[in-house]
This record gives sequence, C-alpha cells and structure tokens, in this order.
Amino acid sequence: MNEPSPSGALAGVRVVSTGQILAAPYASVLLAEFGAEVIKVEQPGIGDPNRDNLSFSQDNRGVKSVTIDLRLPEGKALFRRLCDASDILVENFRPGTLEGWGLAPDSLRETNPGLIAVRISGYGQTGPYRERAAFDRVALAFSGITYVTGDADRAPVRPGYFVADYGAGTFAAFGALAALHARTLTGRGQDVDVALYEAVWRMSGTHAGGYAKSGVNRERSGNYFPGVVPAEQFETADGHYLVVNCTTARAFVRLCAAIGQPELVQDPRFTPRKNLARNHEAIHAILAEWIRQRPLAECQAVFDGAGVPACKVFATSDILNDPHYQAREQVITVESEEWGAVVQPGVVPRLTGTPGRVRAGSPRLGQHNEEIFGGLLGLDAEELGRLGESKAI
Repeated sequence: MNEPSPSGALAGVRVVSTGQILAAPYASVLLAEFGAEVIKVEQPGIGDPNRDNLSFSQDNRGVKSVTIDLRLPEGKALFRRLCDASDILVENFRPGTLEGWGLAPDSLRETNPGLIAVRISGYGQTGPYRERAAFDRVALAFSGITYVTGDADRAPVRPGYFVADYGAGTFAAFGALAALHARTLTGRGQDVDVALYEAVWRMSGTHAGGYAKSGVNRERSGNYFPGVVPAEQFETADGHYLVVNCTTARAFVRLCAAIGQPELVQDPRFTPRKNLARNHEAIHAILAEWIRQRPLAECQAVFDGAGVPACKVFATSDILNDPHYQAREQVITVESEEWGAVVQPGVVPRLTGTPGRVRAGSPRLGQHNEEIFGGLLGLDAEELGRLGESKAI
C-alpha cells in the first residue's frame, strides 16, 4: 500500500466562504480538512456572529480569516478579485442578498467562468418560501422530522443534534465536489442550491411512499419504529440503557438463543415476521425482563458473543472515554487562541491514501488579511492602508 499523502485529496482547491453560524462554515471545514484552502470572509470589526460560542472553534478549524465589507464598493471589488482567484464560493445569506449587493454568482462568473457557488438557505433559492427566515429548528419542523419525534401521547420534540445544519453542510460539501468534477467535463462552474429542510427530508426514508399509498401520516411512536422489531432500549440491572436492534430473521434467531429462549423463534406470536411486528410489545417485554436482571457488562458480553446488535446508550462522557472512538481518532484536541485546547470530533470519512486532518485551529478575525490580500492578490502596503482607512477591510 502507498504511504498516505500529507497534502490532502483537495490540495490546490481554493474556497471562499462567507458562511456564518453553522451550516456553511461546516461545509467549508469539511473541504478544508481534506486539503482545500478555505478563506473565510467576515465583516470588519464584527465577524461571524458565532465567534463568541465554543462551536466556532470547531466549525471553523483549519480555515483562514480575512475581513471585507461587502456593502462598500471597495469591498465588493476586493471580493470579486478573491473570487476570481478561487474555485468555490460558499454562502448562507438569505436568498437575494448577494444579488442585492451586486455580487450574484452569475456576475462573478463573468470573470471566473469556472466558479462554483454553494448556496445554503432555509428553504432554497427558489419556491414560494425562498425569502422566509429559517434556522435549524424551523427547518426540522418543515422537514417532517419533528412531527414524528417523541411519544404518541405528548407534543413533538426536537432531535438532540443540529440535524438540519450539519446535514445541509454535508450535502453542500458533496454538491461542491460533484460540481467540481462536472467542471472538469464542461469547463463551467454552476450553483449548488442546498435547503436546510431538504437535507433532513432526504433522510426521511419511506415516509412519503407510505403516505402516498395509505393516505395515513406516520405518527409519533416513541422508541418503536413501525415494523422494525425487535428494536428498543431497555434498562439494565445497574441503571444503564441498552439498545437492541435485531431486524432480520437471522439476527432474531441469534437473539433468542442468546437469552436462552430459542423456542421463541417458533412461537406463533413471533412467526411469520408479520406476527412479530404485530406483537412487538410482547417480544419487547420478554427482552426487558431478561435485561433488567443483568448488569450492562454482562448483557453486552452475551450479545457480542452471539453476534446480536446491541449497545449502551452513550452519553458524551462515555464517548470521550471509549477506546473505539480513540482508536479511530474520533476524539481529538484542537488548539484555539480563544478557547485553549478544545476537545472535538475527528475527521470523517477516513481516506487511506489522502486522509483528512485538522491543519490548524480557528482563526482570529482578520488574521490572514496580509497573507491573502498581500500575498495572493498582490496588494501593496499602500493599497492595504487605503482599504483599512475606508473600512473596507
């Protein structure tokens, strides 16, 4: 096997990011971790509104910061020069904002035909709701995931992670790479239009097909997912929760043998599999009784030995101390000037030949002005001084 390359899979790709808060910065960081040079454009003296939060250090690691006021003529001109020298633009302003500033992607492509513009917004660049404001939780509600999350007899609840923001960021990075490849075929850039709600809706499984066939909405059902049996979380004798998920016939056979009740496979309540789904409460009650009599370690050992999919419900403290997370470098420490040593998730996915890595912590506001404007764009000290006096940078 060849030795991994230190330069990264996206070495030579330059990204300009005007992204703020979460989705767009996250998309940009994904590209940076695989070798792209990411230049984050921030408002002079203000910066990303998320700078005061710990998440800024994680969602902007490895990028460079410059300051440009995109509302001023001098700032617009400088931004255009930066885009002329770049491959990808990432932004998550409300639709129409760049156009209002005279910086629409099509106009940027007049001087850089290959520029790819990744545009992330709540509802997308088109459609009747395009101008509506939206953050993660609003997008979750619109996507349908909030409606089906929670117990049947209670109000909907939000997921515990920022699924829309991070999901949209992931799709945005994927779209950027798809457009980058298309450019090698056509020589032209294009827009990548990502809506927060669509990222979650795309992960909704068969909800659409089920409703179209039955005319019935899937309702909240707590931990039970209709037809997926046995699959539930159970409390152990020492107060932990253990998820067991055996959704194939072979896995069910192994599960029944593991708990010492192989005869359950032939129980008419649980065979054929449509009966198992119909009687999910009965099989879950049997599993609950077996598990509540045993500590977590014993349950895990039994199920692992039998090849039964099972795992403790992990808290963050469990994750940070787990040897598997550590072995796969999924708990890393990144230095940040504002926050010191910050523990963060690692790089995903793992590439064997050109692995991603975190090359630096999050930048100070405008830390790379001289490097980018002077070095990359060739502005001399006098020009930089004039831009500073005009408040354009």
